[in-house]
Amino acid sequence: MKVMGVVGWKNSGKTGLVERLVSEIAGRGFSVSTIKHAHHGFDLDQPGRDSFRHREAGAREVLIASARRWALMHELDEEEEPGVEELMAQLTPVDLVIIEGFKREGHMRIEAHRSETRKTLLAEEDEGIIAVASDEPVEAAVPLFALDDTGAIADFVLQRVGLGPRGENGDV
Repeated sequence: MKVMGVVGWKNSGKTGLVERLVSEIAGRGFSVSTIKHAHHGFDLDQPGRDSFRHREAGAREVLIASARRWALMHELDEEEEPGVEELMAQLTPVDLVIIEGFKREGHMRIEAHRSETRKTLLAEEDEGIIAVASDEPVEAAVPLFALDDTGAIADFVLQRVGLGPRGENGDV
């Protein structure tokens, strides 16, 4: 599977950019999945729900399924947090995986940047960042895109990962 990451400081526009890229690239006929890194503990479950009760009782994994979707929750306990490669192995194969976060992993990444964060560019010290998408003009040694120019960013992503344009019927 082809991989592209989106990184940036908190409130830099990462999630919005990922959302727009998924919509744009999927709209062009490519299959897309995402991996999102959370720096804090999170819970998809709610106290009192059956699946929550299963985990609280000690289940290592709980798979929830319905006619519309399924989700697998895996408790790490004392295990080390998995890296991108291990997480990707859990996915059904697709054309492109867009990874939000995991800025220290080795895959190619685009930096999302907003002026309101008042932060320096990660790209200044990270050779894995191959482009910057910003809401303001910035000096960068990599290609610079307007943060909201989704079409141009999608073209760049598809070119860099080696996925050509698809026709209306999905043919390459």
